[in-house]
Amino acid sequence: MTIDAGGTAVIERDAEDATARSTEETVKFGVSYSCIRCGTITTGAEIEKLPEIKCICGFKVFIKVRPPIVKTIKAI
Repeated sequence: MTIDAGGTAVIERDAEDATARSTEETVKFGVSYSCIRCGTITTGAEIEKLPEIKCICGFKVFIKVRPPIVKTIKAI
């Protein structure tokens, strides 16, 4: 943010773009959680926005959804 000759604050566009890009990256690689009761899948960002950790069905217990990628380890 800079201040021009008139004394008003001017927000730089590059800073806003960098912030938008960082939030997009966080959402893209966010962790998914599933409700144990109803199975609704939500992201960590959606849960953080709410005042309390609770599913739409009212249940408060979530499990982390595993990625569909299977890792193979080479035997020695």
